[in-house]
Amino acid sequence: MDFQLSDDQRALRAGVRELLAGRFGRDRMRAALDGGTGIDRALWRELGEAGFFALRLPEAEGGVGLGLPEAVLLFEEAGRSLLPGPLIATHLAAGRVKGAAQGGTVVAVLDPGQPVAHLGEADALLVLGPGDGSRASGAASVNVARVRDAAGVRDAATPVRSIDPFTPLWRVADPVEAGEPLPRGGRLRDEGALLAAAEQLGSAARTTEMAVQHAGEREQFGSPIGSFQAVKHLCAGMLVRAELARCAVYAAAVTTDPVEIAGAKLLADDAAVRNARDCLQVHGGMGFTWEADVHLHLKRAWLRSGQWLTAAAAEEVLAGDLC
Repeated sequence: MDFQLSDDQRALRAGVRELLAGRFGRDRMRAALDGGTGIDRALWRELGEAGFFALRLPEAEGGVGLGLPEAVLLFEEAGRSLLPGPLIATHLAAGRVKGAAQGGTVVAVLDPGQPVAHLGEADALLVLGPGDGSRASGAASVNVARVRDAAGVRDAATPVRSIDPFTPLWRVADPVEAGEPLPRGGRLRDEGALLAAAEQLGSAARTTEMAVQHAGEREQFGSPIGSFQAVKHLCAGMLVRAELARCAVYAAAVTTDPVEIAGAKLLADDAAVRNARDCLQVHGGMGFTWEADVHLHLKRAWLRSGQWLTAAAAEEVLAGDLC
């Protein structure tokens, strides 16, 4: 069995990387950060036109007709570029919520008990069922996802401080009234967790590249710091974590097994957080500054590790499979 990416998959990944580099490169990313701007609706529509959200819709429904393995490649690139916004929820809502596939509608996710990201700019909400991690191996979640208008929820919500400057959070105190049930909605939490793991993988790979590049350029005592054994070990450990997470995420995208998705999310979360921390260590005092991008990857990784499938819930899924 060949697990290498096909030529079409490589071309897809390269195309998305080129699109994001042109529309959300570092200069524009820093401008958005310093300006405190929200979701770029023009970019959102451009992503829709490029098939980012409709990637897995059948061609007969206006989609691209690809699958989860290809979606993982897209979200890996989004994680590399720190692209903000509820990308996963809008992608999952394509074909279910009017305008989501074309990028005309911004869809956020409401996970009971968790702050809601980007509620202030969302047009609709995916309301997930309780995620307690108690699902049986190989079985789809018994929880049914629903969709409802965001305005009513927003009126009763309170903004809260977010660790990630690109991800505004809102606290929803009261229980949300049930909305319209979604077809095949029981799988949305698993698919969302896998795509979040792909974003974490992209971030882990990017911070590895940043650390290696800095270690090759920064000199101390007349030599690049990358020649010092302690720095070599940090960079090598980052690469190992990223590649282990890559294997798990790519495999889970093929099998779509909830247990493998849980394992992939755990490994990707660990790789994203620890790689960002080690990247900061390699950068030294520079890594702590606002001008460096390292802290942005660390903050996003921390936040994303608690979304869609927490570590505790993923561990329960894995433990349940052992019984």
